[in-house]
Amino acid sequence: MSADLRLDLSSPVPPFEQIRAGIAGLVRSGVLLPGARLPTVRSLAADLGVAAGTVARAYRELEAAGVVEGHGRRGTTVRPAPPRGPAPPDLTAAVALAAARARADGVPVDELVTLVRRAYLDDVQVSGPASPPAPPPTSTPSPTPSRTAAN
Repeated sequence: MSADLRLDLSSPVPPFEQIRAGIAGLVRSGVLLPGARLPTVRSLAADLGVAAGTVARAYRELEAAGVVEGHGRRGTTVRPAPPRGPAPPDLTAAVALAAARARADGVPVDELVTLVRRAYLDDVQVSGPASPPAPPPTSTPSPTPSRTAAN
């Protein structure tokens, strides 16, 4: 796992936060599955060239966030994902809109699934609403100039 983590010691982001974010990303992307054992604090610290306390803090923060669970001397493992309910209605509507658009544009379903998976795993940021762009405004006639009486 340490091969999947990279630290930038010149970054303003503290090393413990880089470790925390890196492990959380590996869990979110499915690289680290529920039940996977994380390296020991000392082992990961040695691999990354940081103090053991730095890794310990990252692990504590991950545990507080519910991403991992510590088992004392038996190590730290990725927590199972909590059961969740159905997708929110607005998400269901956004997916239906994307599916309709893909169908209208002739995009095969496997390509649509690939696009969704890539967007999900790459944490793509949406720059606008998930709806088609609004039509351009219609032009309105310019007001007629007012006439003033000449004296």
